[in-house]
Amino acid sequence: MPLPTSPVIRRARLGAELRQLRRREALTLEQVCDRLGWASTSKLSRIELGQSRPDLADVLDLLDIYQVPAEARDALIVIARDAATSRGWWKTLGEMSERQRVYAELEAGAADIVEYQPAVVPGLLQTPAYARSRVAAGTLLAPEVDVEAEVRARALRQEVLRRAEPPRYTAVLAEAVCDRGDLPVDVWREQLRHLVTVTGLAHVTVRLVPRGVAGSGLHPLTPYSWYAFPDPADPRTVMLEALTTDVRLATVLDVDRYERMTEALLAAALSPEETVTALARRVGE
Repeated sequence: MPLPTSPVIRRARLGAELRQLRRREALTLEQVCDRLGWASTSKLSRIELGQSRPDLADVLDLLDIYQVPAEARDALIVIARDAATSRGWWKTLGEMSERQRVYAELEAGAADIVEYQPAVVPGLLQTPAYARSRVAAGTLLAPEVDVEAEVRARALRQEVLRRAEPPRYTAVLAEAVCDRGDLPVDVWREQLRHLVTVTGLAHVTVRLVPRGVAGSGLHPLTPYSWYAFPDPADPRTVMLEALTTDVRLATVLDVDRYERMTEALLAAALSPEETVTALARRVGE
């Protein structure tokens, strides 16, 4: 079920708006919580940092304290409702890990997505067999991971590319992504064929960056994903993928740097047509 907005981004925007309103009124966290009878400042702090799904009643109380006029109040109430949208949506995704949920929320509300991967196929483009192999390899470091649940979660996330109004999606892949490595031959070939197939979707683009470029210092050090949203007031966002956790960047300075990096990678990459030819050649090998 597509979401009209990305809840994680709406939470971040709501928190920033509420923090600005509090500072405009020259109120501290402690003063606001005292007026509301909240036991500690942690609840308000988490709302302002976009770390919790807001309760609409709490938001209304905050808007009262900040004396927000009717028009601005209505706009913030819409954002607050969007920020809490995922409550019902997650009933169908109950087994999804927290890390995957963050990506799913971003993808569900995005208008544009760009992913860079230096070593593996992005989750939105993985076949079940490829995903199973990669997740299973990760259990060496995290044995508690439910492999099949993670594979199903990837499949659910991939539905965003086949919904009625999908985001524009671009995968920028280092050539090493196409290497077989320790994959079984049939899994490897099926995955490469799938990459060729998805390029037939009008909104999906795959670009390979040749190995010769890798030595130029052009590549970033980690995989990343970039997201833009239908509402231009929602902050463009970059997710950096690390071994144990992921980092979300939303400041204009950070996002601008990754956008320049993306432009440089695309300038060095094979064209979409050349990429399809290269992938088909790999399948033949």
